[in-house]
Amino acid sequence: MTAPLPKIELPEFDTSTRAIRNVLVVDDSRAQRHLLATSIRCWGFNVLQAASGLEALALCQRMEIDLVLSDWMMPGMNGIDFCRALRNLDSDRYIYFILLTSKSDKAAVAEGLEVGSDDFLSKPVDAGELRARISAGERVLAMERELRASNQLLTDALMQLRTLYDSLDRDLTEARALQLSLLRDRQQRFDRGLASMLLRPSGHVGGDMVGCFGINADLIGLYSFDVSGHGVASALMTARVAGLLSGASAEHNIAIGPGPDGPVGRSPAGIATDMNTLVLSEIETERYLTLAYAEIDQRTGRVRMVQAGHPHPVVQHLDGGLSFLGDGGLPIGLIDGASYTGFETRLRAGERLILLSDGITECPDPGGEELGHEGLTRILTHLADLRGEDLLEGLLDHLSRWSGTEDFPDDISIAVFEFDGAEVPTD
Repeated sequence: MTAPLPKIELPEFDTSTRAIRNVLVVDDSRAQRHLLATSIRCWGFNVLQAASGLEALALCQRMEIDLVLSDWMMPGMNGIDFCRALRNLDSDRYIYFILLTSKSDKAAVAEGLEVGSDDFLSKPVDAGELRARISAGERVLAMERELRASNQLLTDALMQLRTLYDSLDRDLTEARALQLSLLRDRQQRFDRGLASMLLRPSGHVGGDMVGCFGINADLIGLYSFDVSGHGVASALMTARVAGLLSGASAEHNIAIGPGPDGPVGRSPAGIATDMNTLVLSEIETERYLTLAYAEIDQRTGRVRMVQAGHPHPVVQHLDGGLSFLGDGGLPIGLIDGASYTGFETRLRAGERLILLSDGITECPDPGGEELGHEGLTRILTHLADLRGEDLLEGLLDHLSRWSGTEDFPDDISIAVFEFDGAEVPTD
C-alpha cells in the first residue's frame, strides 16, 4: 500500500487572484490519484481525476483545466502520448503540464520536454516539492494570462484602428476623387492650339494642380502650382488656390481683369504678387506654394509668364530641342512683400509650352539620382513627335522606367499647350 503524503504546514494561496483553479490528476492508480487529489484539494484547488490519458483528454476538451498532473506510465495512452495530444488541441488557453515519472535519465527528460511537458516530479511525490512546482506553474500561467489579456487589448485596439483607418481611407479616396475633379478637362481644344494636362498625386491627395482657362477669344491662361508638403492640409490649400484660377470672369479669377471691350489678362507678375499677399494675409497656414503661370495669345503666339519658385517653364521647338525659361523667383506665401518679375516668349507654329512640377525633374532612379534637366531633355526629345495625351502617357512611361516604379515619391503634374500657328505674321 502506498504511504500517504506527509502533512506539512504551508501558507494559504490567495484564491481571489489565482491563475490555477482547476487541476486534473491523471493516473491509472486510484489510490495514487486519491492521495494527490486530497493534498491538492487542501491547498484550495478544484481537483478533477482521470484514470487514463484518453479520459483526461476528453476532460480537457470539455472543461477549463489550468494544470495537469499526469503519470508517465499508463496503459493505452501513456503520459507522453497524452501530453502530445493535449498540445495538439485547438485551444487559446495554455495548460501547465507536470509529468510524474520514476525515470531520471536525460533522454527521458528530453523526450518529455520535446512533446510539451513543462515540469517533472519524481515518484514517490514529495508534498513540499509538489506544492513548489504548482506555485511555479501558477507564476507561469499568471504571466501567460496577463500576456494574453494584453494581447487581447492590443487586438481590440488594432481592430479599432483598422476601423478608423478604413473610414479614413474611404474619406481620402473620396477626397482624391474630389481633388482630381478640380481638373475637369484633361484636354481642351482652342482655336489655334491644344492644352493637355496630367495630375498624378503620390498619395491619396497631394499639393499639385494644373489647369487652363479661356480669358477672352484670344487669350488662354495656363498654370501649374505645387503646395508644399503632402496630405490633407496641402490638398485643402490646393483647392483654395485652384479656386483663385477658376471661373471665366474678373470676379472669380485672379488672372482676369475687366477691360473696355471685355475681359483681359492681368499681368502675370501682378497675379503672383496678389497671390502672395492673399496667402500671407488670409490663409492661416505655414505652407507655401510654387507657381508657373502663362498667358498665351493664340492669335500671335505671344506668351507672358511668371515663375515663382516653380521648375522652369519649357518651350519645345520643332527640332525637339528645349529652351528652359525664367530665373526661378520666390515661392508664394513665404516672404511678405516679395516681388515678382514677368518675362515673355513667342511660340511658333508646331512648338509647345510645358509647365511641370518638381516631382518630374526631381524623380529619383533606384540609386537616388534625380532625373534633372538632362533627363527631362532626353525624354522630351525622344517624345517630340507625340502630341496631346500620347505625349503625357509617354512621359509617364519613361518616368516609371527611370524610377523603377509607378509609385512616384512626389506628385506628378504637367500642363502642355501645343501651338498650331499664328493667325497673322508676327515678324
